[in-house]
Amino acid sequence: MPHCIIEYSQNLEQEVPPVDWLDVVKLACLTSGLFAEEDLKLRALAYKNFVTGGKDDAFVHVTIRMLSGRSVESRRMLSSLVLDALQGFKVVNVSFTVDICEIDKETYTKK
Repeated sequence: MPHCIIEYSQNLEQEVPPVDWLDVVKLACLTSGLFAEEDLKLRALAYKNFVTGGKDDAFVHVTIRMLSGRSVESRRMLSSLVLDALQGFKVVNVSFTVDICEIDKETYTKK
């Protein structure tokens, strides 16, 4: 835990390789002190068709799904760290967003 899902517009692949998005999100999660490296699960999905705010501008959206129970302050700090890390890339006309979602401990299962 957590699951970090990076969704991005495919047109960004010429500027930033997907592995670079994964690396900065991973580093931000580790910097937060909330997770151990062996618990992180990251994946990236490119979208060929998209519209952002009525334009064809690029986007990167990170959803971090983590078990419930963390404070609002911890989740806000994590969101800010990830957003700051994404903005470290020198790309223009890109919408960056981060969403922290809680997974219900009572119903989450894994094997």
